[in-house]
Amino acid sequence: MIDNNSLRIISLLPSATEIVAALGLVDALVGRSHECDHPPVVQNLPVCTEARLNSHKPSAQIDTDVRSLLKSALSIYQLKIEVIEQLQPTHIVTQDQCDVCAVSFPEVERAIAQLICSQPQVISLQPNRLVEVWADIERVAQAVGVDAEPVLSELQARVNAIAQKTKTLERDRATAVALEWTEPLMGAGNWIPELIEIAGGQSLLGNFGRHSPYLRWEDLLAADPEFIIIMPCGFDLDRTHKESQVLKQHPTWSRLQAVRNGKVFITDGNAYFNRPGPRLVDSLEILAEIFHPKWFNFGYRGRGWESFQ
Repeated sequence: MIDNNSLRIISLLPSATEIVAALGLVDALVGRSHECDHPPVVQNLPVCTEARLNSHKPSAQIDTDVRSLLKSALSIYQLKIEVIEQLQPTHIVTQDQCDVCAVSFPEVERAIAQLICSQPQVISLQPNRLVEVWADIERVAQAVGVDAEPVLSELQARVNAIAQKTKTLERDRATAVALEWTEPLMGAGNWIPELIEIAGGQSLLGNFGRHSPYLRWEDLLAADPEFIIIMPCGFDLDRTHKESQVLKQHPTWSRLQAVRNGKVFITDGNAYFNRPGPRLVDSLEILAEIFHPKWFNFGYRGRGWESFQ
């Protein structure tokens, strides 16, 4: 059994920070990534990472910069080795799922090799489906010696509450496309199609458990979904509203039935959909509100999502 008082955890991605907090170990966190912001108390922790790109640029330029860095075999993020060494962590939680989402796992391994005084245990997360997110929560819990069952049971109960209502819609599901980027267009993959299906929709242009694909406007027009949900990676609601304006400039946009019928919605992808942690259940509840407002009202409208005007 690990003594919780001796735990010193550094989280290198926001979802991991939220997992650690959900397990009741927020006080064991001693360091975070520059993007970790929930729960709010973690913003007072030392920052152990920094980005090599400017996230304040327009979406198209961010995409170009990301591709350039990856093509040059450079990580988009870098670690502050000296800060990590000073913090003397017992555990570092990182990921091996997406080089665009957080510090790459190989870079973490190289950094650990440089640490002289501490030899922390590295916990690497790699979720692509909802069940794998639950498995990651269990993996973190086992590594730090706590019980994940209460957390997992509560999350699954919330999922089941929605699934029980929407399972009757097998033959009457509204089609939906989730956009993870606006310029260029990207569909949303990994766990998002699964959340759409559980919430009572039919996911188009996104593959279950696979990375988000680039889309052509012809693809979106051919799919012509009943709903479009915009959830750019790393953007809050205000930034999403701003970056989504470019969609209106494309001649195809006004031809889409979701646009004509007022069924286009923007979300806070940064807080919810983009983070494979406990708040994916919040994301599911948001989708349920959007698809079936007569059945579900969890109170997210105005802070987690809103209509796109």
